[in-house]
Amino acid sequence: MELTVEKRDISKKPKALREKGILPAVIYGRKEESTPITVDRKAFEKAFRIGGESTVFTLKGLGEDKDVLIHEVSVDPLTGVALHADFYAIAKGQTVTVSVPFEFDGESPAVKDKGGLLLKVMHELEIEVLPKELPHAFHVDLSKLENIDDKVLVKDIVLPPSAKISIDIDEVVAMITEAKEEVVEEVAIDLTQIETSVERGKKEDEGDEGAAAPEAKE
Repeated sequence: MELTVEKRDISKKPKALREKGILPAVIYGRKEESTPITVDRKAFEKAFRIGGESTVFTLKGLGEDKDVLIHEVSVDPLTGVALHADFYAIAKGQTVTVSVPFEFDGESPAVKDKGGLLLKVMHELEIEVLPKELPHAFHVDLSKLENIDDKVLVKDIVLPPSAKISIDIDEVVAMITEAKEEVVEEVAIDLTQIETSVERGKKEDEGDEGAAAPEAKE
């Protein structure tokens, strides 16, 4: 995905730029000097909505094209409008470590026909990969889960050739469990141990009547 940017004149206040629909931003990286830039806010928000933080964007307008990841976005807490963005420039040959989300496709026959319950254990997978091989998402085919206790494991996910992961390949991504009704345990009550307020009051009265009266002294 591509975005057109321009070097930012730091003498112009960010508020004035935002009022014109321009988003202040900055680009930096391991081998990239920090440079203030601007980008059309609507174009940025559309690209970010589609690509998110797990997509490599190509920035045009800075002399040579720059491959970047969107590292951080500041938004207005009331309106949700982007206020500022940080772009991390990726050097040639450099790998990136990114959490890539899972997208669950299709329907499990075990859920549809056998009353199973789909349990999504993982929602994203962190990988180290070359930028050009970074997937937008990992697709999980639920139609392969045909029976109760069927599972999709990390080793079942198709990874890019350069990808490396740090977790066990036998970790569960999704599985089918048996849907069970919650059983409410009934607790037996010993009625002989229950003392009513009437009985308690009666005992107190009897205690008062049985108390010895003080002897009168002559």
